[in-house]
Amino acid sequence: MRYFIHLAYDGTNYRGWQFQPNVVSVQGTIEDRLKSIFKTDITVFGCGRTDAGVHSSQYFIHINLEEPLNFDLKFRLNKNLPEAIVVYDVIPMNDNQHVRFDATMRTYDYFIHTEKDIINSKFSSNYDVTALDIDVVKKAAKMLTSFDDFIGVCKKPHLYKHTRCNVTHSEVFVDEKAKRLRFTITANRFLRGMIRLIVTNLLYVGKGKISLEEFEKVFTNKVSILDTPPAYPSGLFLSKVEYPYLKIESKSGLLAGLKLGLQ
Repeated sequence: MRYFIHLAYDGTNYRGWQFQPNVVSVQGTIEDRLKSIFKTDITVFGCGRTDAGVHSSQYFIHINLEEPLNFDLKFRLNKNLPEAIVVYDVIPMNDNQHVRFDATMRTYDYFIHTEKDIINSKFSSNYDVTALDIDVVKKAAKMLTSFDDFIGVCKKPHLYKHTRCNVTHSEVFVDEKAKRLRFTITANRFLRGMIRLIVTNLLYVGKGKISLEEFEKVFTNKVSILDTPPAYPSGLFLSKVEYPYLKIESKSGLLAGLKLGLQ
């Protein structure tokens, strides 16, 4: 029996999604709790990987069991998992349905707050955007849907057969009163470090460090801007994963709260 598990996590204290020896990961934590419940090793397959400190308000995993569940796994997991990981649904699926390979689109949100704030600091990134030209930033963000190769914003292009991505939506929202920004992007796939490098380049454009023409060359000439650091991980959320056979909205109240005023 195959089950999809719909969950969310606060990635602040994790070294990313993927299991790594001698560090705390989201995958490793879930597999450890499943082992305590089933008294045997259960391999967890994830819908994608997130870096250290990155969050997810919607994430799917799948597990394979020899027998159908005869107890409430959602309840058991939520009782055993740390508060940073929440399970919303446990869904029986066909054995050939895969959380990673069947995902058709993923959406990420990146949150920025422009003044140091106790509440925002954990799930948003603090940047000085005093001289930021938001209109230019919005233009640059919208340009992303016209590009098809993102090698210029890929941290490790050698890991991939190709670096082409189909970006279907890219937009920046601003809440001037609360001094916050949200960058949202949807694509069929994402590359290592891609979103955080895009955010840095968007900020560079807005501050006049690079022109719109130079920004465009990153994608049309397929070259990276030297010494571009990735944006801080704390502001990044994997916020939606779409399947042709499964339509579930995010149930995380955290992301809904962060989006207030930024729609």
